[in-house]
Amino acid sequence: MLYLVVLVVTLAGLVVVATADWRTGVRIVSGALVGAALVRAALPERDAGMLVVRHRALDVVLLAAIAVALFFLAGSIPDQPLG
Repeated sequence: MLYLVVLVVTLAGLVVVATADWRTGVRIVSGALVGAALVRAALPERDAGMLVVRHRALDVVLLAAIAVALFFLAGSIPDQPLG
């Protein structure tokens, strides 16, 4: 069930990327990944569902690293002039 929450939040972020401010949408996706990392860290493997890919520590580190990278990139990429 929590996997579906992560999926819905990610899809909402992608909708925001497509229809509004891309930076806000990427930050929403980043937040979904942080949530996934927290869920993966807290739940045992049998309850984490599809969030289980490898070992718990590796899953948490990879999800958190991607979330931090997306959040950082969304804030650090300068606005480009429209051509």
